[in-house]
This record gives sequence, C-alpha cells and structure tokens, in this order.
Amino acid sequence: MRKPAHPIALEASDVEGRRGTIYPKPFDAGFENRIKRALGDEFGLTQFGVNLVTLEPGAMSAQRHWHAREDEFVYVLEGTITLITDEGETELVPGMAAGFPAGEANGHHLVNRFGEPVSYLEVGTRSQADEVDYPDVDMKAENVNGSWRITRKDGTSFDE
Repeated sequence: MRKPAHPIALEASDVEGRRGTIYPKPFDAGFENRIKRALGDEFGLTQFGVNLVTLEPGAMSAQRHWHAREDEFVYVLEGTITLITDEGETELVPGMAAGFPAGEANGHHLVNRFGEPVSYLEVGTRSQADEVDYPDVDMKAENVNGSWRITRKDGTSFDE
C-alpha cells in the first residue's frame, strides 16, 4: 500500500502558526498578533488556500485591500470581529461569513476590537497572477508566477 504524500486529516491546532506579514515598513506594524495556520498547504492543495487565522485583541487581518483575480471568503468560528469595507463596519459573530469576488473594488479587512481572541477560516483562490490594491495606504502588490512583489502605488520600491 502506497503512503499518501499528505495527511488525510489533522488537528488544525497542530499546524505551526506564523505571525507577522510580508508588508514593508511602516505597513507591517500591528501584525505580530495575527496568527495564520496554512491548513491548505498541509494537504497539498493547489487550487485554493485555507488558513485558520487567530487575531488577538487589537490585531487586524490585513491592510484594507481588494484582489483583481482572487476570490476571498471568511467564516467566523469563535469571537466577535469587525469587518470594515467601503460600505462601513459590520460585526461578525460565530457562524457568520463574508465573501469578496475577484475584481470587485471593495477594500476590506477584519479588526479585533474586543478583549478576546477571534478565530476564523480564510479561503482564497491561488492565482499565479494577481494584483492587490490597498485603498488606504501607498502600497500595491503583484503576484507574478506565485511570487509577491510589493511596491508603492507608483511602482517604486520601499528600499529606495
């Protein structure tokens, strides 16, 4: 019998969590209290990504953003979290979901303004080519062949 290359099932809390972000300074501040567990990677998924995300009090999911070519979906497991979009603010509680179609210019992110950690599932397309717009900050991101490049909106590097 052949051993599978990836597990069939696992305990999500056993997957190592990563803190922080790939954002450059000063846009990386505040992400040390965001923990992502890349569950989809553990199973070798290539069509979509699945993260179990924990936001400790005061943390946010990302800078407010939207994707040109990737769908996003979140499902709240525990805690209360504030979803901020172009339409305003909405409190999400366990059992609630939110979705963002690719190409829909509706900047969004989640912020934990409450005193307890929040956990949610984050599901998104794994496009090899994507562009991300950050409406509130001077930053844009491009994914070319699976590699992210983050620059200022005018295309200049943060190293300059």
